[in-house]
Amino acid sequence: MSDTPHPTPPQDPHAEGAEPAFLEDPLAQAQAELAVLQAKNADLADQFLRAKADVENGRRRAEDEVSKARKFAVESFAESLLPVADSLEAGLAIKDGTIEQIREGAQATLRQLTSALERNKVVAIDPAPGAKFDPHQHQAISVVPSEHEANAVVSVLQKGYLISDRVLRPALVTVAAPK
Repeated sequence: MSDTPHPTPPQDPHAEGAEPAFLEDPLAQAQAELAVLQAKNADLADQFLRAKADVENGRRRAEDEVSKARKFAVESFAESLLPVADSLEAGLAIKDGTIEQIREGAQATLRQLTSALERNKVVAIDPAPGAKFDPHQHQAISVVPSEHEANAVVSVLQKGYLISDRVLRPALVTVAAPK
């Protein structure tokens, strides 16, 4: 054997375990990684901006829909009240009506109004005498002695109203005093 070193044969860059040439230079490796990370950063920034724009557009669309829903809800309600206004005007146009005719016209107009309110989910709160007092729907104006049990409605001074199960105005009632 000789003491002369054998030259290392050149490695096949495609052979297993062989390192590519650019990995041998740390600066080139860092620059390559930086380029990949910058490209990924630019892609993520673009995705973020697109997502942000989508959210903003969705928010604007939702606001527009809510605004239109409010506008058209009021429009529908007003439209249902127009026949009531027409009936009141027609009743006032009659100059020589009898008390009975005026009463019948007022009752018909009240039925129209009640129907228009119900179509728009406005329902009267009108508890019967003896019904249990409900603080969520009734407002007690006074407590009076009565043959009804304590905390029962004795009389209704003013009807209340619900709109879609939400109290618009509580009924004003008198309540039976404890015995």
